[in-house]
Amino acid sequence: MNKILVIAVISLFLSCQNERYNTKLTGSVFGTSYSVVYNSNEIYKSQLDSLFAIINKSLSTYQTDSDISKLNRNEAFEVDNHFMKVYDASKEIFGKTEGAFDPTIGNVVNAWKFGSENIIEHIDSLKIDSLMQYVGFDKTYRYENTIRKFHPNVYLEFNAIAKGYAVDVVSDFLESKNIENYLVEIGGELRAKGLNTDKQKAWKVGVEEPNFEGEQVILRAIDLKDEAMATSGTYRKYKVDEAGNRYAHIIDTETGYPSKTNLLSISVIAKSCMIADAYATAFKSMGIDRVKSFLQKHPELKVFLIFENDNNSLETLSLNGYPE
Repeated sequence: MNKILVIAVISLFLSCQNERYNTKLTGSVFGTSYSVVYNSNEIYKSQLDSLFAIINKSLSTYQTDSDISKLNRNEAFEVDNHFMKVYDASKEIFGKTEGAFDPTIGNVVNAWKFGSENIIEHIDSLKIDSLMQYVGFDKTYRYENTIRKFHPNVYLEFNAIAKGYAVDVVSDFLESKNIENYLVEIGGELRAKGLNTDKQKAWKVGVEEPNFEGEQVILRAIDLKDEAMATSGTYRKYKVDEAGNRYAHIIDTETGYPSKTNLLSISVIAKSCMIADAYATAFKSMGIDRVKSFLQKHPELKVFLIFENDNNSLETLSLNGYPE
């Protein structure tokens, strides 16, 4: 083999070694599924499992030895950095939304038993009142790495923000490995950076059309680049009263009772998935007019609403430059 041919073979070999293809990792976590696609040949499955375990140990109310479970039982008040980041973000959004986002409402939601039975139950108002006296994120505060509650019965859960936070944690991990092209998804919450290098196109993500029968149909597909998106739907968990009025699994944080709403789906695009996740939840209970007013002061949030009009037909509304 002559010298030129040898050099050519070596160059081709090194080129193949350096060429990167998308790796896709999938699995189950937080009671849902995840999918992580990134432009690298390295397999980071074990690292992701470790990150998920750490987040669960901090924020999962289903794990009895987690920081949040111990805090709710008043057994321990010291928390880790993950908890503090989620707590601080929640406190800020609680204030900005005037309590529409409130991680202390969990016990009231559980009392209404939103689940497989779709009939509104007549819950004793005394029970609701007894639970509501402990609702209010301002009934807690953080002092350094401890969380304090003004009453031991205050109950915290971060289900409405934790998935988005986990998406950010995974995304930050990938960036720490110098990966510049990825799409991270956990339970429908997303964060994307760069391009889908296999297709040399932007990452394409979709918003489902609300369907009470459970059928999944994409209503709108958009390009997502260097941003995060979270979607909160009210059409999967709902109940109806005797008059046929539909109530979503949204509890009014002021009254403790389900809120009637025509909003079926709220998608929020923000720089972090944690922020998008929290606002998507808050906007469910705020209603269209309050959301529109709120967004006039928050141009950093792009929002897509799907709702029922007076004729029971679907309508959509794009706000603050949400992609068409």
